[in-house]
Amino acid sequence: MKKWFIASLLTLFVLASVFGSNPATAAGGGSGSQGADQDSDTPKNVIYLIGDGMGVTYNTAYRYYKNGGFSEDMADTEFDHHLVGQQKTHPHDEEENITDSAASATAMATGSKTYNNAIAVDHDLNELETALEVAKASDKSTGLVATSEITHATPASFGAHDESRHNHAEIADDYFDERINDQMKVDVLLGGGIEYFDREDRNLIEEFQNEGYDFVSNAQEMQQSQNSQLLGLFSEGGLPKKWDRTEETPSLENMTQTAIDTLSQDEEGFFLMVEGSQIDWAGHANDIAGAMSEMEDFEAAFAAAIDFAEQDGETLVVATADHNTGGFSLGLDGEYNWNAEPLHEMHRTPEFITEEILETEDIEGTVDAYIDWALTSEEIGALEEALLLPTADRSGEVEGIIKDAVDKRTFTGWTTSGHTGEDVNVYAYGPGKDNFQGLTDNIEHGDFLKSFMAQ
Repeated sequence: MKKWFIASLLTLFVLASVFGSNPATAAGGGSGSQGADQDSDTPKNVIYLIGDGMGVTYNTAYRYYKNGGFSEDMADTEFDHHLVGQQKTHPHDEEENITDSAASATAMATGSKTYNNAIAVDHDLNELETALEVAKASDKSTGLVATSEITHATPASFGAHDESRHNHAEIADDYFDERINDQMKVDVLLGGGIEYFDREDRNLIEEFQNEGYDFVSNAQEMQQSQNSQLLGLFSEGGLPKKWDRTEETPSLENMTQTAIDTLSQDEEGFFLMVEGSQIDWAGHANDIAGAMSEMEDFEAAFAAAIDFAEQDGETLVVATADHNTGGFSLGLDGEYNWNAEPLHEMHRTPEFITEEILETEDIEGTVDAYIDWALTSEEIGALEEALLLPTADRSGEVEGIIKDAVDKRTFTGWTTSGHTGEDVNVYAYGPGKDNFQGLTDNIEHGDFLKSFMAQ
């Protein structure tokens, strides 16, 4: 009996040394039921960044791109300094085992798996409490930032509830109508989607203003606002990509910094979700130039969050993806190369260049204005033939020719225009970051965020 007692004490000592004092961690967890590690400091603030569609290959390619191409002594990206693990992304869907943005964001926001298309509801359409809602119930300030429509699947899953991600108008209504303790649920909303707020049946912009919000529609107005509640809508739909913006449109970094400056005035703390939405859109379009544009935008926003957290000392920053998009590969047709240099010689995305060609019908002049490498005579000929197609078919054909030219020169491959199911990277800094180490499930992220925001 004495030997058994001593052995048991030794076993408990070893478990305590490895796992700390959190019983859920010592038991293994992984089901989404465990809470935040009680041995870690609990953050006052959380900034949770989602690079929509940002599979691992995008992070590797961006490192190559940022360094001007592959080299043995490549500098790290801002992300690389803070890599802590990976997360699983699968949904609970009877027909699909690869997630969409809605199911994945719902998991990260609520700690519960659900079906594809669901916005913070379960299979029976019961509303699931989100980390943002827990934060507001704890008297913290809250914010959502995105380069898509602010009603798009990812931000919606943190701040609204709906059976379908496609119900943008109803999601916009939720942002105004759903209250927590009689308070507005989201204090800062920055992104695109004017069309869903200024509608024939309802003018939500005026309703937000009547509730005390500043409404801003360009970068200058956003930076001048001193209000603690802010609605910023900068385009009818999604924002232009970083490479294609004018000074009127704020960058993701600008929006993130404004949100942090506004929300951090709250002494109780804040929760902020930031989405680099159009990494995913570029992946769906098989557009490597657009993808690097949006990775650049997302990295700058992540760096702004890290800078604040380093100075503040009470802020957890987590960056991850909801899934991978496009089956993007570094290498094409058996070539053992990936060449970033042609991307540095592009000054606009293929989408922008296509619009210019369709408007002016000046192929060579437009290409010369925005691309420093020359198209072949065959590629020019293909573009000329595309302009002879019926109007409805021209855009897709022209953009496809330009993207194919970029892929050929960079050795970029794609397997799908949809999502793929592999694990995605997780980056973290600040108090509570240890909870995200190793391989986690996206529902564990939701559990951790809600636990932190309940403090």
